[in-house]
Amino acid sequence: MPFQVMRCMFGIQASSYTEAMNLHLAEIAKTVAPGAHAVLLVDQAGWHMSMRLVVPHNITIIALPPKSPELNPVENVWQFMRDNWLSNRVFKSYDDLVDHCCEAWNKLVDQPWRIMSIGLRQWAHGF
Repeated sequence: MPFQVMRCMFGIQASSYTEAMNLHLAEIAKTVAPGAHAVLLVDQAGWHMSMRLVVPHNITIIALPPKSPELNPVENVWQFMRDNWLSNRVFKSYDDLVDHCCEAWNKLVDQPWRIMSIGLRQWAHGF
């Protein structure tokens, strides 16, 4: 259930994010065709650039420049969630905040067409 997964993510230690990123990289590596190479663009979150990352031989990680949200569509997803479901409110507690974040995330997950439109970059489709 997405709510439970999201709730767990809010309580994870930063080192666990690196472990999760390693698992993610391993899964991506499995889907890369033999003889092909994947390039993964990431922001500079600590777990994306950790020295403890195990980057498979068929993946290259390229860090986006700092402070460049226009290059990172997920920033627009977070902004959409704040603008539509999370701003202008006072949360009663940490759990209340997490509950609202999970609810907003689940609303968005149920609208894949919205996620695609928020993240669309016209300049990226001209090649």
